[in-house]
Amino acid sequence: MVPGEDGGFIDGLPAPFLAGGSAYAHVRVAAARLDGHDSLEHRPDACLGDAVGGLRPSLSGDGDDRLRIAVMLDSPDEQWACMDLVGEMLLDSWSRSDREVEAQAMSVRIPPVARRLPFERGLRGPLNADRALARYVMYPMRALAARRPGMLFHVVDHSYAHLVHVLPGSRTGVYCHDLDAFRPFLDGHLSPKPFLRALAWTLLQGVRAAAVVFHNTRAVGDALERAGVVPREKLVHAPLGVAREFTSRPDSSDGAEQILAPLAGRPFVLHVSSSVPRKRLDVLFEAFARLRARHPDLHLVQQGAKLTPEQRAHLQRLGIADVTLQPPKLERSTLAGLYRRASVVLVTSSAEGFGVPVIEALACVAPVVASDIPALREVGQAAALFAPVGDFEAFAEIAGSIVSGRIALPALDTRLAHAATFSWDRHARTILDAYRALAPTSKRTARFVRQKSSEPSSQEGWASFDAKRKVG
Repeated sequence: MVPGEDGGFIDGLPAPFLAGGSAYAHVRVAAARLDGHDSLEHRPDACLGDAVGGLRPSLSGDGDDRLRIAVMLDSPDEQWACMDLVGEMLLDSWSRSDREVEAQAMSVRIPPVARRLPFERGLRGPLNADRALARYVMYPMRALAARRPGMLFHVVDHSYAHLVHVLPGSRTGVYCHDLDAFRPFLDGHLSPKPFLRALAWTLLQGVRAAAVVFHNTRAVGDALERAGVVPREKLVHAPLGVAREFTSRPDSSDGAEQILAPLAGRPFVLHVSSSVPRKRLDVLFEAFARLRARHPDLHLVQQGAKLTPEQRAHLQRLGIADVTLQPPKLERSTLAGLYRRASVVLVTSSAEGFGVPVIEALACVAPVVASDIPALREVGQAAALFAPVGDFEAFAEIAGSIVSGRIALPALDTRLAHAATFSWDRHARTILDAYRALAPTSKRTARFVRQKSSEPSSQEGWASFDAKRKVG
């Protein structure tokens, strides 16, 4: 594809994001020239191998059958806590399986290029321009320079699926957390903004080009198949896990008492999320205002959201700004302490791919009231309580019944047992098993070949592989 005046594509990437697209076009041309070659150094005419810094994976000696997997992380400068957690937990688990896998982290920093220009302070345009430079030019160049014979690639976040365009698709997997990034191009949600359509299409094509697509809930897997994003045979269900800090055991050194000191021992409702619209902080605020009218000692503790001016005004209108505590970003051990001390945890989202706070809270035996949507229902099951989406009266009523002891909660053992079914080690093992089915049985081969003995047939596909893995 070629650039279009209305914000079209440049070989799969949106022109408006690439300052004319020439930089990414160059990277894609280099990737295309690797046809039949696994790395830049095998091409006498390649110019990017030494010019671009980054990961330099290599094969070890004969007899070493460990998988080599480059883990493509989000930029740490994005500060997307959930995606950072997923990458950290995967690498941590694989570091304890070093006889089976050699995992190498890969990412990119966001350079302060546009932000150094004399723009008015506070504008998001310069930051977004720098993010685009990092995501769509610098990161693909680093990924291209990382290609090696037999190297596998795991993209932790589907919003970075454009990287698949410069990687060997037959050895690349993408973890898809939800369908939000594709919405501008799917299900009648076609965005009027050309660049958003272009970006959604680019990510969509990246996911489709991957050999395997992981998903966190069956609800997401079903949605991917139903929307025609990925065929069922490419999908592998790999639920997220609970970090070891989230436990029911009290810990006097967790730091939670210092965070909660302004409450002076008063009870509180806990909410953990960002402030993006689908998290429905409006429902949270309305529900808490009604709850506090019945229980005047209650406070609201919110972790993770950078409130917009409109959201702050909403708190003021409801008269609950003075009883709302927003701590800075907390360590996991401290957040676990908040869960253990909370009267109730509310999850008011209108859409989720998984719902990590649900299982974190259950692991700390906190009562949970969540929106009744497929992903949260799947994750919480009988261990949580549910309210209709957007129904703040219902949230307030159920939470109030919990605070006053008028409702029977799921048993502590039920909450703990359910939370224990979510494990980061199982998450990592599922992903590793899928990549082992893609990889050659010997690293002595100079070229990547599929091994029919370990790879699912086209008839049975990855869905059957997933089922066999669970039985085994």
